[in-house]
Amino acid sequence: MRALLDLVLPAECGGCSAPGLVWCGQCAEVAFGSPRLCNPRSDPGVPVWALTRYRGAARELIVNLKERGRSDLAAVAGAAVVSGIETLRQEGELDPAQLAHLLLVPAPSRWLAARRRGGDPIASIAAHAIRTLPDEAASVVKALRFTRGVKDSVGLTASQRHLNVAGRVRMRQRFASQLLPSLSRPASAVLLLDDVVTTGSLLTESVRILHCAGVRVSGALTLASA
Repeated sequence: MRALLDLVLPAECGGCSAPGLVWCGQCAEVAFGSPRLCNPRSDPGVPVWALTRYRGAARELIVNLKERGRSDLAAVAGAAVVSGIETLRQEGELDPAQLAHLLLVPAPSRWLAARRRGGDPIASIAAHAIRTLPDEAASVVKALRFTRGVKDSVGLTASQRHLNVAGRVRMRQRFASQLLPSLSRPASAVLLLDDVVTTGSLLTESVRILHCAGVRVSGALTLASA
């Protein structure tokens, strides 16, 4: 479908709207960098890294991917995630031995939002990432889901964001059965993945649920911090 659209409407850069390319060289140079530690207001108890601030080309990519139907940008974001994971490994932030089997767990997405967007963009980013991770057995495990009642977090205050997700993240049983046996392997790591960390409330609740299920989380990697 995207290829057909490009015949009528030529591709434009998802970061700056320059014509002719899905992602231009200039945006590729400046949008994402090395992972940096964040200190969100709500501490999930594991390291949280972001590849950049939520602004400029990175912000445009995320908005275009999530809100404007630019599913082609998931591959761009996935490549940034791969680069970030490689940097964390090289810098010793993630144990190279554990990365022999990496499990990427996308942050949960509201069902209605995923339906409106034609899929879960975070899961799509994770899927693109594992296809290009070198020399690793990597899997995407969509282990988390929201219960009913979770609102769009845009415009919510920090306390409202906390109340919005508190007690509303659950383990998907069918994926839990996939996740827990994988962790019995001696070399495995679980990395949460999300697009933007703001207050850290969702990451905190996600880590709590995983820990309650006996899953040790190595950290959380996000595209951007706001």
